[in-house]
Amino acid sequence: MPDARPVILDTDPGIDDAMAILFALADPEVELLALTTIFGNVPVGKATRNALQLVEMAGAETPVAQGAAAPLQREPAPHPDFVHGPEGFGDAQPPAPSRKPDTRDAAQLMIDMTAARPGEITIAAVGPLTNLALALDRDPAIAKNAGRVIVMGGAVRQRGNVTPHAEANIWQDPHAAARVFAADWPVALVGLDVTERVRCSREDLVPMAEASPSCGGFLAEAAEFYFSFHQRSQGFDGCFLHDPAALVAAVDMDGFQTIPAPLSVALEGEEIGRTRMAPEGDGPAVDICLAVDPDAVRQRWLAPLWSGRLP
Repeated sequence: MPDARPVILDTDPGIDDAMAILFALADPEVELLALTTIFGNVPVGKATRNALQLVEMAGAETPVAQGAAAPLQREPAPHPDFVHGPEGFGDAQPPAPSRKPDTRDAAQLMIDMTAARPGEITIAAVGPLTNLALALDRDPAIAKNAGRVIVMGGAVRQRGNVTPHAEANIWQDPHAAARVFAADWPVALVGLDVTERVRCSREDLVPMAEASPSCGGFLAEAAEFYFSFHQRSQGFDGCFLHDPAALVAAVDMDGFQTIPAPLSVALEGEEIGRTRMAPEGDGPAVDICLAVDPDAVRQRWLAPLWSGRLP
């Protein structure tokens, strides 16, 4: 078995965030160093509470650090209650967490952890990119210290999911995204071009609930709300695996095909939040995922969750 990959997961839980977090906690190939939280699917305070709930549910000691509550420049958008429910986990209600968040904010935790292990740590960001932009502003050395950055966001050749032009994470803080894509660190974009091809069904969660009654049972209950949203909006019985696909990419890129190109972000107007490949030389190249083996990625996500490693 390969060495576990050290990961900081920047997240706004969120049902598919919960799917990604529990995958990371169950997978022996992931060393989940910390969860950092961000506004997005829910306000940042609820995101922090939800992250703490998931860590406790899994019996883990993973630290959780709270991050930004609002975008860098634009007005905050409403939280998508209709996708994840007002508390973030649909109709599932885990017990209140007993632990408190880390005393550092999210940006400082990222700076400290990557400085302590330069070149080793992957930052996987599955919400708006505000925390990463703040970390770059506070200590530009993080761009050298981080091993790589995986971003769940963007739609390069695909229609957006919050406007015709933009994917939700980039749209919520396009200025932060532009800052992250312009920095000189290795970035891979796992956007709607691939995540909308990787899907989960209700049947996929049955072995998970049987193997891990607490975590798997919770995920099966929470996912019902998410499945209903996809049935209404997309017309299929299941859900896209947006954040889980990004976490799989953080561990293993074998199921993805990428094109290296600079990436631009529209910062105003009707197309705000749109991500486009830019001409060569217009910034650092981003590894943009444009093709995927959906069955391989789905199975890679499911395997540790079916293993019974979680309670």
